[in-house]
Amino acid sequence: MSIPFPRHIQERARYIVAELTARRETLAVAESLTGGLLAAAIVEIPGASAVFRGGLVVYATDLKGALVGVSGDLLRERGPVDPEVAAALAVGARDRCGAQWALSTTGVAGPEPHGGHPPGTVFIGVAGPRSVGARRLALQGDRAAVRAATVEAALSLLADTLVDSPASDLAGGADRSVRGPDMRDGV
Repeated sequence: MSIPFPRHIQERARYIVAELTARRETLAVAESLTGGLLAAAIVEIPGASAVFRGGLVVYATDLKGALVGVSGDLLRERGPVDPEVAAALAVGARDRCGAQWALSTTGVAGPEPHGGHPPGTVFIGVAGPRSVGARRLALQGDRAAVRAATVEAALSLLADTLVDSPASDLAGGADRSVRGPDMRDGV
């Protein structure tokens, strides 16, 4: 079964697969509100198996800790809809799946608020060989629109990050704890 993703999402996913293939780097995802849509958008692209290691769908808050390794203290203090949680989800996906890059999604698709956050409040995370960061999104629309826009934004974040990041030196033991200053809560 093929999911009919809009052309612009397919183009971003195609660029990411091609770029990571050329770099000989890999990708993983940890998804909450997108529930597997981000992984599906990536694996729709022919050749994705060369770069996509896998993903974790962690809709329940406790699974963010149990499966991805997000700190229980962080989840208790901040809740699941938070930029630090998005960053930790990306790091956990990268490390647990053995990839160089990872994306994450967490937020409120609606229609009801959650934890004091209105529908459309989303955080996407990216973790690479040299940087980790998160971006806040304030999205409009119904659940389907919020989830689709989240997939598009996550793919765009990685595409932009790849443009600004040289290919990793896998033998160099890159520092994985550095935050990219442009990724902290920007839109």
